Amino acid sequence: MAGQDMDLVLERLLRLRDRREPLVAQIAGWVGAGIIEGRLEPGQDLNSVELSRRFDTSRTPVREALMLLEQEGLVEMKARRRPRVAAPSLAEIRDTYQVRRHLLSMLAGLLVERAGDEELAELRTRVEKMRELADAGDVDAYFWSHVQLQERMTEIVGNTTLKQILDSLALRTLMLRHLSLTRPGRLAYSVDDQERLIQACEERDGELASALIAGATVRALRAVEDQIAQDSGADRKPARKRRASA
Repeated sequence: MAGQDMDLVLERLLRLRDRREPLVAQIAGWVGAGIIEGRLEPGQDLNSVELSRRFDTSRTPVREALMLLEQEGLVEMKARRRPRVAAPSLAEIRDTYQVRRHLLSMLAGLLVERAGDEELAELRTRVEKMRELADAGDVDAYFWSHVQLQERMTEIVGNTTLKQILDSLALRTLMLRHLSLTRPGRLAYSVDDQERLIQACEERDGELASALIAGATVRALRAVEDQIAQDSGADRKPARKRRASA
């Protein structure tokens, strides 16, 4: 299920369905998923030759795919340098989460106003399944289910302008949202947040729903900050100590 969710989200956000070159879409999807799920790390070089070999193609489709990912903020391409995974600064991350927090607060308030009882029941069913994934410790499956949950919320709300703005931030935040869920205990905290949010919506408390989703977004940012600080500390360790702790 996680794989299906991932494919659907990436197809839409990268507009892969609109592309005439299926191979470009395949490469962009593979690299994009690797970046989001952390298999390709921020600052890591993306070797066009190796990607060409992996997909048994020339470098032209690879370059087109990487340029597509560059437009969405996932890849950096500079003259006389290999393409690499984008590495946003901490200031950029905080700015993005600040905007995202306010947008999601608006989304939650509108959800309370516009969602019918059947739609809220559907959202609760989704969250119950997410609880099972969290209990199983399945970070990837939980992550993509969470992404799909928020996708469904925006569909229910029906504000196309809000959806477009959230979509414009989505690919830049998916990697960070996945990173936050890898922190110890984060899956349990996250699914608790979703359950409280759904309950507030069922009780038709828009103010509480907005506050809950804003708080959850702040906690996700704190988890990202903690992981970045931990990674920076590991990078400063002597090589021998890093190997010993690996």
